[in-house]
Amino acid sequence: MKILITGSTGLVGRAATAELTRAGHEVWRLMRQSPDSPRDLVWDPAAGKIPTAQLEGFEAVLHLAGENLAGGRWTAAKKQRIRDSRVLGTQLLAESLAQLHRPPKIFLSASAIGIYGNRDDELLTEASEVADDFLARVCREWETATQPAERAGMRVVHLRFGIILSPRGGAMAKMLPLFRLGLGGVAGGGAQYWSWVSLDDAVGVIQHALFTESLRGPVNVVAPEPVTNREFTKTLGRVLHRPTIFPAPAFALRLAFGEMADPTVLASAQVQPERLLETRYEFRHPQLEPALHELLE
Repeated sequence: MKILITGSTGLVGRAATAELTRAGHEVWRLMRQSPDSPRDLVWDPAAGKIPTAQLEGFEAVLHLAGENLAGGRWTAAKKQRIRDSRVLGTQLLAESLAQLHRPPKIFLSASAIGIYGNRDDELLTEASEVADDFLARVCREWETATQPAERAGMRVVHLRFGIILSPRGGAMAKMLPLFRLGLGGVAGGGAQYWSWVSLDDAVGVIQHALFTESLRGPVNVVAPEPVTNREFTKTLGRVLHRPTIFPAPAFALRLAFGEMADPTVLASAQVQPERLLETRYEFRHPQLEPALHELLE
């Protein structure tokens, strides 16, 4: 397939680009910086600029671009960038694709399980109600922004990613230095559910979604066995052979991260990948401890 990817320099984007290329697909990148390959196209979503004519001929689009949630405290300006980079960028891309003579058949667009908000121990599926905090509203608008593509006949899939585990980036890479020093511990009360997925499975789900015609709409990209933060902490310590006796109380996390702490580290979302299980996706890492062993070895 001829596939266009945005967000190709991010954790998932780099892995997906490499894996899809290895699988024999013709992968092009839509980037904000200067191109360094003949298969790089340039856009400026903040300015509403996109090379529409060069988008002809793609069979699928994988849209992963968005401001880093964890790249600093959530000031008013940061929150605006988080929202605009997702909503306005998606809207520009979806509208541009919809205008083509031959639009792609498939539009896979990133989203996040943050759409469910803080739900304690409620079991959540793609059919669950969405929340109304800042992050949930951003996710809801993000998904709604794909509607021009859907109206143009594209099969649109909203990839609701959970916590992506990889030592190469994301939340896990930030945690590892402390845990390796034996300074890790539970976050907040530790009872909050963390719904996770390995980077291998995040990319595997993307490949599965490309070729599974029955998949459309929201898809929870999480492993089938979410764990509490306390379980996650103990398991990571056990795999690293380190103690996990230094808790990070909720008030300390709020002081350190500000508003970002509550909808991310402290939020509880016990999410199930119902659509993936229905379409028989085979998880490479369905359980946390074997996943951590493989990732860290």
